[in-house]
Amino acid sequence: MKLKITTVGNSAGVILPKDLLARLRLEKGDTLYALEIPDGIKLTVFDPTLAAQMEVAERIMREDRTVLHKLAQ
Repeated sequence: MKLKITTVGNSAGVILPKDLLARLRLEKGDTLYALEIPDGIKLTVFDPTLAAQMEVAERIMREDRTVLHKLAQ
């Protein structure tokens, strides 16, 4: 898919076609992440920071299952 860079105020922006927004499940105001990968840039709705935080939380929940169970009571 070819996208064109256009002027948005004093900045530049890319217009995302409706079908691309639908495929990404994005709406106006949502966040889109640009990740640098070896062969270019990847646009994604995936938040790498949140994913790393969730990985740590899941590890803690597995390791401290007994403590979390007692706190829940």
